Amino acid sequence: MQTIDRKKSPAFNTVEKIEIIKANEQRLRNNIPVYSINAGTQELIKIEFLFSAGMFQQAIPLQAATVNTMLEEGTSKLNAAQIADRVDYYGAFLETGVSQDSASVVLYTLNKHLKSTLPVVEQIIKDSIFPQHELDTHIRNKKQTFLVNNQKVANVARKRFTELLFGEKHPYGINVKEIDFDIINRSHLNDFYSTFYRSNNCKIIMAGKVDDDVLSLLDNHFGGNDWNSITELSTNSLPIITSGEHEQLILKEDAMQSAIRIGKVLFNKTHPDFQSLQILNTLFGGYFGSRLMSNIREDKGYTYGIGSGIASLQNSGYFFISTEVGVDVCKDALKEIYFEMNRLREELVPEDELQLVKNYLSGMFLRSVDGPFALAERFKGIIEYNLDYDYFDKYIATIKAISASQLRNLANTYFDKNSMTELVVGKK
Repeated sequence: MQTIDRKKSPAFNTVEKIEIIKANEQRLRNNIPVYSINAGTQELIKIEFLFSAGMFQQAIPLQAATVNTMLEEGTSKLNAAQIADRVDYYGAFLETGVSQDSASVVLYTLNKHLKSTLPVVEQIIKDSIFPQHELDTHIRNKKQTFLVNNQKVANVARKRFTELLFGEKHPYGINVKEIDFDIINRSHLNDFYSTFYRSNNCKIIMAGKVDDDVLSLLDNHFGGNDWNSITELSTNSLPIITSGEHEQLILKEDAMQSAIRIGKVLFNKTHPDFQSLQILNTLFGGYFGSRLMSNIREDKGYTYGIGSGIASLQNSGYFFISTEVGVDVCKDALKEIYFEMNRLREELVPEDELQLVKNYLSGMFLRSVDGPFALAERFKGIIEYNLDYDYFDKYIATIKAISASQLRNLANTYFDKNSMTELVVGKK
């Protein structure tokens, strides 16, 4: 047996190409696309039902989120406690989620219990009734949480920032107000549910131990035409109307901290510059070793955390910088943020710093495709934008090939202070 020399560092290898287990596409009888990733060693499966039923599709605030949250609160045959008991009995787990563009219902279960747990999922997707007493409790709790959170500068900043970027009437800019909790009712929920939680608005992604028996069972429960929409699906198409304000202060006299949001409307991951800009953003503020963290947290001590990101939405996207700082150092923090932004526009990134970011991103990508459930998440990130697996090959190639001069050009294109919207909630 060969002895390991622990005084010698192991060989370092760069990521050249990543072989990803790809999803296999099939169709149910009613033409619902089913994407399955057969991987992993355990007899465990994740089935995600994905609907275009996010905030972008809702007619009034709270509609999409309330429908999605209350799917587990009762059907014509099972109440909330019975639904929970049946799922828990088999050691399964149900998860619902809603975003700007989509909503999901996810089942995690052992394969041997799929015959018992899938009928429960069928009921909540096809037969939710939104009991009035459950709705009253839900709205009361949510309203109380809203009122508490509305006193926090970070929450005020998060909501106002999207209004400034997209406009207060755009689906991506509309935010919940206190009165909305008094307006929402069962009729609104039933209208949204009966329109968007339907077979012609559904994709299914499966990961884990997937075989023909699983697909057959899925087809038995969801392959019929009994849940096809009778209403023509439509979505809002309002234009993005940015406020035009480059700086806004929402004064909070008693604030101990100021919330800072800086950013601009950009594009989503279908844009040719998106992947390159992700690399620039990582270097700027996208990981713990970023320039914003090194300067404003580690060197100046103005904040516990600061970061930047690029949000990809199906109909748009945006760049943002986010932090909370002491009110006494707010102006200094803003100055340092713009200093780091401008430095990327003027100076070339040192090669060792660039290589560190490249290695970090390559490693993070490897982690993000480790296991069947992670593979399913990665796949969902491309199927929602009608992209193919070559998106990942291009990403790895971009990481390897991008140069310091290309990053500087990107910074000059997208990191112009005059193109940014700056919001401060607290004191400045």
